[in-house]
Amino acid sequence: MKNRLLAIAAIFTVSVSCSQAADKSFLDVTRPDVAAFIDEMVTEHEFSRDALADVLGKAEVKQSIIKKISTPAEKKLSWAEYRKIFITKERIAAGTTFWLENREMLERIQKESGVSVEMIVGIIGVETYYGRITGRDRVIDALVTLAFDYPPRSKFFRNELVQFLILAREEDIDATVPVGSYAGAMGRPQFMPSSFRAYAVDATGDGKRDIWENWADVAGSVANYFVEHKWRTGEEVASQATLSNRWKGPVPEPKNKLKASTTVEALSKQGVVFATDLAADSKGELLTYEGDGGTEHWVGFHNFFVITKYNRSAMYALAAYQLGQEIARKVAVDAG
Repeated sequence: MKNRLLAIAAIFTVSVSCSQAADKSFLDVTRPDVAAFIDEMVTEHEFSRDALADVLGKAEVKQSIIKKISTPAEKKLSWAEYRKIFITKERIAAGTTFWLENREMLERIQKESGVSVEMIVGIIGVETYYGRITGRDRVIDALVTLAFDYPPRSKFFRNELVQFLILAREEDIDATVPVGSYAGAMGRPQFMPSSFRAYAVDATGDGKRDIWENWADVAGSVANYFVEHKWRTGEEVASQATLSNRWKGPVPEPKNKLKASTTVEALSKQGVVFATDLAADSKGELLTYEGDGGTEHWVGFHNFFVITKYNRSAMYALAAYQLGQEIARKVAVDAG
């Protein structure tokens, strides 16, 4: 019996090892497409051919990354299911603690940028649970896998790989070290490399843009992202709505809408009932979701669709907004 158990254990170990081996392999830098990429980086960005080949040769192509990006939560979950991931008592409590511990810094950034503390805190809470969940894949593994072995979005990830390698050189970072999401998003705000280069800021004046450890740089970078995407200070984000008896036609189906195609006035005339202080000609869009209590309707305004620039998901935008609002309420109660 003992020998049999040992044999079974050995077979299991081999099976696990084979499974892990099947999941990943080191990038072959002699592949024509990889070799062409190296040529481009040498010619256009003045990289050392040997050094770059050495770095890329250490990257692992992982099938698990392709599987994850093929089935994102936004595509397979309803709003009710998606919301339960992010709007929890535990995450609200963690966000409240984060806000209170960093209040002076957050309020300074709000004053300088015009982006509300609740929006900054909502984004960080959804992205990484205040630094608790920042991803387990090396950034270079994720980007190499998706750039060379994921045809549906290879062009996008190939550019992000270019940006990451340039970023690592600019910031004096070992490209094989940073860890992030399966899509290559980095640090506490989960910036893609192109977003890091374009929007990350040094909010402490120490000469570094540290989105991994420095909360001021994290919050400042999130705020700057919103500013650069035309966030409007003090404007509403969204308002819950109902459909009155003036609404004609079927109830709208849930859809991932990423821009406002109509106005506050037009929506009201169509029979959408909602509260807002925005002008009649302000942009707005009716959003429909399947919530815990049935069909929910919301109207997203300009700032709502700024949030979708951070992540191209209307459910993500609503979750980040609602989390920030819940935390703001709890902070006010605790402070009172």
